[in-house]
Amino acid sequence: MRKPHIRSVAVAVAVATAATGLAGTAFAGPTTGEARSVASVTDSAAVVTAARTAAFAHASATGVSTGDELRAQDVMLDPEGARHVRFERTHNGMPVLGGDLVVHLDHKLAYTGVTRAAGQTVKPAAATKAKLTAGQAAAKAARAAKGEAGTAQLVVDARDGASALAYQVTVTDQDGTNTVVVDAVTGKVRSNTPDSDQFLSPKLVKALQKSGVTATPSTGDARAAALGRVDAPTGAKTAFPSAANGTGKTLYVGSVGLTTTQTSRGHYQLADPSRYGTEVRDAKGKSTESFNAGTKFTGTSNVWGNGATSNRASAAADAQYGITKTLDFYKKTFGRKGIADNSKAAHGLVHWGNKVANAFWDPTCNCMLYGDGDGQTFKKPLVVLDVTGHELTHGVVDSTAKLEPTYVDEDGNQYGEPGALNESLADIFGSNVEFYANNKQDTPDYLIGEKLGLAQKFLRRLDHPSLDKLEGTIDYWTPDTYYTEVHAGSGVSSHAYYLLAEGSGKKTINGVAYNSPTYNKSTVKGISRTKATAIFYRALTRYMVSTTDFHGARLATLQAAKDLYGANSTEYKTVNQAWAAVNVTAANTPAAKH
Repeated sequence: MRKPHIRSVAVAVAVATAATGLAGTAFAGPTTGEARSVASVTDSAAVVTAARTAAFAHASATGVSTGDELRAQDVMLDPEGARHVRFERTHNGMPVLGGDLVVHLDHKLAYTGVTRAAGQTVKPAAATKAKLTAGQAAAKAARAAKGEAGTAQLVVDARDGASALAYQVTVTDQDGTNTVVVDAVTGKVRSNTPDSDQFLSPKLVKALQKSGVTATPSTGDARAAALGRVDAPTGAKTAFPSAANGTGKTLYVGSVGLTTTQTSRGHYQLADPSRYGTEVRDAKGKSTESFNAGTKFTGTSNVWGNGATSNRASAAADAQYGITKTLDFYKKTFGRKGIADNSKAAHGLVHWGNKVANAFWDPTCNCMLYGDGDGQTFKKPLVVLDVTGHELTHGVVDSTAKLEPTYVDEDGNQYGEPGALNESLADIFGSNVEFYANNKQDTPDYLIGEKLGLAQKFLRRLDHPSLDKLEGTIDYWTPDTYYTEVHAGSGVSSHAYYLLAEGSGKKTINGVAYNSPTYNKSTVKGISRTKATAIFYRALTRYMVSTTDFHGARLATLQAAKDLYGANSTEYKTVNQAWAAVNVTAANTPAAKH
């Protein structure tokens, strides 16, 4: 789960990330792969100023009011001229949870609309004053999350239709951190959310353990590939550190090429200087959320692992391969430079924790955490390619829409449509990472976790989600979807995406048979994975906010399709058909939030 914190990001930082939208639409537009020039920092500063001014000038639409301050988080410049600025909000200096919004402008910087997370006034009543002290709130948070509480910070909780004065507290235990929000007036715990996103829900892990299931992961061919390492030529003067071509002997995808760092003659480190210094380290069984606490993988051979768990570097090779392939997918498909589009390294810690049967995206360290398995249900590290693509996509969502669950139960299971949409996007783009990598040892498909060795041959699938009996994933939306665990609920939008990309009915792709049904018995003709992915990425980055539900996602993808292909296009009409086919329509949009 992503931490619902408000980052203090200066306008200059937001301006520096202006390339996000411009480069990102190179793939998204009707002509894919076209290079775009990046607007100047001065131009981007003007966009931020215009968007902030427009937000206050159109307060009835945007919901901003006296006492609000808007802090730019991202600037997106579209080739056709539209501009979008994502803001986070403070009220009288207090961060507003669920107060984020995106202001849309045309090429002349005139206001064209807004996408806002909160539909209600976000300021507490004027007479509202805290009855709890910060210390009392911290104590309540510590008891709720069973850990050590940090400093309590006053916030406005505008999530789920509220407008409450509250304290936000980070609580740390041996397994990680939780963000706890405590009502500053009543003392009620408003939310208690794990900060790391787990690939497997606590509910599923418990069910697998109880049933005595033993997963038997399929592995790759560990034979060495014809990939020689780069050594400095004899007598030549080489500046160190320098890039080198290494070989990873992985657990799941055989021998793969890895770009590594030659630190000196005959000495190497598993860090990729060509991808911002992206690196995997060994947590050595510690449950640390500090990447720097991990041990570097170094050696005199530029071969990492032996294809088996007997070598600690084997899992690291899988992780490094998966992380770099995910980075390459986002950069070459959307022009996105790093998970947060800030040209910074992506990190991973393998051998994390003691007998952990899971993998996580952790926003605290902005890195991937990979458990080794519990030795019973999962006997190998969870470093599978689509697991990495899935989890790193949570990082992308965290740096854009910040989709949050609506509520979390006492066991850490998450519920609600925004959280389910987050899980779905992670599955959608995780699947796309597989297609991008096109590794023969891990056939690209619309299955998630098919290499984990589960009896049903996959964890989730996009074409017919309800074939997943482990999590009880659903195919179609109903009003009860609000109360569905997020991994199970993810099937609604994953199914819509598959129908948009590939269409309904039977189809065989890369030797995998699919048969996608529809709620209304309609026939949907797909527009291609390329176009469907473009639409969903544009919708995520431009038109989704922290509270976007499935009906909001329908509107976001329709707007994205309109931007890219036109309101009268086949692509736009098919987006509408795909959502109708999973029972998400304008007619059944809930009248009010829960």
